[in-house]
Amino acid sequence: MEVDVQKLIALRERCVLSREELAKEASLNYETVRRIEAGEQQPRPKTIRALARALGVEPHELVKVRGSDA
Repeated sequence: MEVDVQKLIALRERCVLSREELAKEASLNYETVRRIEAGEQQPRPKTIRALARALGVEPHELVKVRGSDA
């Protein structure tokens, strides 16, 4: 499973959250959020669920569709 980084960032900004605030809302470490947004780390399903819950979306909304570059 690969996270759609652009969508993650857009959703975070739409919610007017800093990375630090998102990390806190999702009960994650700031560095984890930073690395995911930088494309340096692919999150585990549990992390995707935590991010989605903090952003008020369904987990599948953060996942890239296979074969899609958008």
